[in-house]
Amino acid sequence: MTSEQSDDDIFIDSTISKTHRFFPPSSPKPITTKRNHEASHDTISPLIRQIKSASLSIGENGENERTVHNRRRPSVLDEKALREADTETVREQRIDAISRSYQDILQSIGEDPSRQGLLKTAKRAAEALVFFTKGYEQSIRDVVSDAIFDEECENMVVVKEIDMYSLCEHHMVPFFGKVSVGYLPNKRVLGLSKIARIVEVFSRRLQVQERLTRQIAEAIAEAIEPRGVAVIIECLHMCMIMRGAQKVNSRTTTSAMLGEFREDPKTREEFLTLGRIKPF
Repeated sequence: MTSEQSDDDIFIDSTISKTHRFFPPSSPKPITTKRNHEASHDTISPLIRQIKSASLSIGENGENERTVHNRRRPSVLDEKALREADTETVREQRIDAISRSYQDILQSIGEDPSRQGLLKTAKRAAEALVFFTKGYEQSIRDVVSDAIFDEECENMVVVKEIDMYSLCEHHMVPFFGKVSVGYLPNKRVLGLSKIARIVEVFSRRLQVQERLTRQIAEAIAEAIEPRGVAVIIECLHMCMIMRGAQKVNSRTTTSAMLGEFREDPKTREEFLTLGRIKPF
């Protein structure tokens, strides 16, 4: 039985703010591959065209703002990391500023930041938050640029059960789980460790699982232009477990299917079998 998937499963709103007081603008860096890849600027692979042209449904009064935003979304590879240009001095300034904020938070919840157990808590928490969001310090272009190789491989490549940790952007509490990634090469392959690195860069930011899934798939699609990309993520969300609904056993699964994985049910089924995530 052929299953139909809507574009809403993959393409959702993404964060659009690109400004930060510590972050100066700079030009994107070119990707260098291991071969001379001569192609016209007008040549776009069907998979990349699928990504670029995807948009949400049109409302009763014509194109809504979300539709226009998605059609104009820039390349994932060209998105700048918010803290990419940070120096050690800027990093320390960030930690100091966050530490002062944590001091205020401790006081606001009725605690005494000067008591023995909390003397260094504000700074420790600030350093931890900077680490938890270290994905803002590196762009995807930097990660993949030296790990694209020519290879006459037509078989499916699957890297499964990659551990991931992130912070929910709605409550800034953790969600964590496993990621399985598959792609069908088109005369180029990506270093296996770089797939895990792509997951790490995107997950170590304030995120929602739906956007994280789509970003991983699009980054691989744009980097090596394969015949298809598939991503499955299964996570536990502390915002559902520790607060709110408090459903301890709930898990959230999201998927993104591009190219042949979306179009061919047999290819999709093969990935879902190979990339199945075991209970954790």
